[in-house]
Amino acid sequence: MNKNIKAEKRMRLKGKIRSKVSGTAELPRLSVFRSNKFIYGQLIDDTKGATLLSISDIKTKVKTKESGGKRASARKMGNDIAKGAVAKGIKKVVFDRNGFKYTGRMKEFADGAREGGLIF
Repeated sequence: MNKNIKAEKRMRLKGKIRSKVSGTAELPRLSVFRSNKFIYGQLIDDTKGATLLSISDIKTKVKTKESGGKRASARKMGNDIAKGAVAKGIKKVVFDRNGFKYTGRMKEFADGAREGGLIF
């Protein structure tokens, strides 16, 4: 048995989610991954296996309490990816939380994307 049970559980949930969620050119999949420090988002067309747009907050390394922390950064990243998608003519997406619970930074990213104009 592996020591990292939490990661195994997330991968199992990710498989369940991916069996039901798939993206097309008209309705791409918004995949969100969060690490301990950063958050990443991608718009993916699964029929072609191509990434249409990607974003991460690695370049904005300042995540202090004064700037709002990681949750504020996640909301900003969601808003930024939504603006990029709307500029490419994409308004509707399918949200893929990648096995993470829909709370905290995941929820902030999704709310930021909705504020930016994406519908899911």
